[in-house]
Amino acid sequence: MLTRALQIIKGQHYNQSVDWWSFGILTYEMLIGQSPFNGTDEDELFWSVCNEEAYYPRFLSREAKSLLVLLLDKNAETRLGMPGCPAGDVCDQPFFRNIQWEKLENKEIEPPFKPKLKNTADVSNFDSDFTMEKPVLTPIDPQILASMDQEQFKGFSYTNPAMTD
Repeated sequence: MLTRALQIIKGQHYNQSVDWWSFGILTYEMLIGQSPFNGTDEDELFWSVCNEEAYYPRFLSREAKSLLVLLLDKNAETRLGMPGCPAGDVCDQPFFRNIQWEKLENKEIEPPFKPKLKNTADVSNFDSDFTMEKPVLTPIDPQILASMDQEQFKGFSYTNPAMTD
């Protein structure tokens, strides 16, 4: 699943609009079962994101299609979730009309599905392809860290013990 927004792919400055794009990609995949953009490799996929429009199957409700179109707006300024979006706030979209946001925020709503767990380590609801994988930390290229503005990390104190000598 590629959730990178057009602005990141093109190396443009970006803001929280890329998070709303990622939410749109995730929602699309959950509703439709496939990615809105296709390619056999990363370059083709990036080209698709930059140059093609997502396909919206006819089985989607009008509300679902509207939500996806607004979240996958290639114009970051008018993308749903941004102050400049003419469609208003995310929570006010017809797709979410049955959600009681205050109750949800206060954890007063029962989830529609609650997996039955045998114990706290039960992973039976996850595909064994993933649970059999050994977890591995992504190696960090020291050149990348050295080139970053360390001022961004001022005030942070956590250091991953596995990454220190």
